[in-house]
Amino acid sequence: MLSVVILTMGNRPAELERAVRSALEQEHVDIEVVLVANGVVGDWRPGAAEVFDDKRVTIVRLSQNVGIPAGRNRGVEASSGEIILFLDDDGWYRSTRLGVYLRERFSADPALGIVSFRVKDPEGGLGERRHVPRLRAGDPDRSSPVTTFLGGACAMRRVAFDAAGGLPERFFYAHEETDLAWQAINAGYRIEYDASAVMFHPAVLPTRHDMFYRYNARNRVWLARRNLPWPIALVYLAVWVGLTVLRERRPAALKPWCRGFVEGWRKPAGRRRPIKWRTAWRMTRTGRPPII
Repeated sequence: MLSVVILTMGNRPAELERAVRSALEQEHVDIEVVLVANGVVGDWRPGAAEVFDDKRVTIVRLSQNVGIPAGRNRGVEASSGEIILFLDDDGWYRSTRLGVYLRERFSADPALGIVSFRVKDPEGGLGERRHVPRLRAGDPDRSSPVTTFLGGACAMRRVAFDAAGGLPERFFYAHEETDLAWQAINAGYRIEYDASAVMFHPAVLPTRHDMFYRYNARNRVWLARRNLPWPIALVYLAVWVGLTVLRERRPAALKPWCRGFVEGWRKPAGRRRPIKWRTAWRMTRTGRPPII
């Protein structure tokens, strides 16, 4: 069974219908869709389309916006599949054979814990570098081992999700995937960016969210405090302070980033689970040492 968890705030009904339909149209696999409505009122309904009445669709209603990681965790809790897919509500699968492809990939390789998808621009654009979760992101059509994944365009084993402890709910938004990824690698699983597994998504910038800079900085501190041995954590954060100052020279970006960085030290990060040194070495050999 494949479980597709779709998180929505209920404000994109046409896009949501397209996302759900693309999941249910997967051929030759048992599939279910768990639709998590994050911050909706009462008996909210996603729309009048018949696809929402399919018996394979389960709706989980959350009266408060609990954030992306908590919302996805609630979706996993309501699902029953051995393989879990996370899909953005404005994304969709064009191929009806993606489910079969993923089932075969996971069946053939017990150590494969997470697959990060190739995100394609439906308008034919080149796509965004951040959608390729590695340092050398120039060729999005090249598959490779990676050390993180795209939260809304991925598939993972439930046992890998559980071994990693799920997504860190206090993060609310930003870097929650990397937190899970590092713990999955620490548990012995491998993560791959697979250019043959495709999700379509319109090109948008993460900075469209008002809280982007603050949460990006705060959660990066929490990520290091929770997961890295202290010598590596301090180097990691120093590197990212330097990179941010070089990249973001506008006060409008640096001020909320600095506030978030301070907040990351002042507020609790959650349970500390430092990865093993050999895990850090595995990540380095993969091409992404946990200092950048």
